Amino acid sequence: MKPFKALVGSLAALCIAQATLAGEAEVRKAVGPMLTELFGPGVKADAVRRLGALDLYEIQVGGELLYTDEKLSYVINGDVIDVKAKKNLTEERKQKLSQVKITDLPLELAVKQVKGNGKRVLVTFEDPNCTYCRKLAKELQGINNVTIHTFLFPILSPDSTEKSKNIWCAPDRAKAWNALMLEGRQPAAASCDHPTDKVVALGRKLNVRGTPVLIFADGSRTPGYMPAAQLEKALDRGSASPN
Repeated sequence: MKPFKALVGSLAALCIAQATLAGEAEVRKAVGPMLTELFGPGVKADAVRRLGALDLYEIQVGGELLYTDEKLSYVINGDVIDVKAKKNLTEERKQKLSQVKITDLPLELAVKQVKGNGKRVLVTFEDPNCTYCRKLAKELQGINNVTIHTFLFPILSPDSTEKSKNIWCAPDRAKAWNALMLEGRQPAAASCDHPTDKVVALGRKLNVRGTPVLIFADGSRTPGYMPAAQLEKALDRGSASPN
C-alpha cells in the first residue's frame, strides 16, 4: 500500500476516470476498484457518503478521509476548510468518526480501578513500556470519583506482551499495573488465560495507533497524555453527556 501523504503531500488531484455516476450507490460501488488502482490491493473503503453542499463524496479508509467527485475523475487527499465559519470540516468529521461508545466495549477485558464513588468513567489503551502512560498514571493519582478501565495494548516493545500477560495474571491486576507505572516494579512472571490477542484486535479495529489513548463517557477520545486539570474537565464533560 502506498502511503496517502507520500502520494502528493497534503492535497492531491489524480485523474483516473471519466464516466458519470448517478448517485451514492454507484459511486460506492466504483470506489473499490479506484482505491485498488491508486493504492494497491487491500485498501478498501469503510464508508462512502455524499457531501451535498460541496458536491463531493467522502471516502473513509480506516482513520483517513479522501474526497472524490461524482465522476471519480479526481481524488483529493487533504482537509476541507469552511472559510466563512473558520472550521476544519475534515478534522471535525474525523473526531466524530473516532468516537467510541463505552457501553459497546468489552470492559471485562480491561484492568479495572474504582476511585471514590467511581461515577465518572475513563477508558484507556496503554502499553506497559509507554513513557507517557507512566506520566498519565501519576496525574490520575490526584483524581477521584472515577472508574478507570485500562486495556493492556502491547505494541511498543518486544517484551510489552509478556508484561501485559503478567499484569493480567497477577492476583491484583490494578495493583500490579500501578506498581509498574508508578514505581517501575516489574510484574512477577505468571501464567493464565489472558485476553491480549483480543485487546490488540480491538485496538486495531478502533484505529488505536499509539499509547496512551483516552476515551471518555461522551464518546470523545484523546490520543496522548493529559495533565490532571484537563482530565478533570474531560471527565466532567463526559459524565454530563446523555451518552
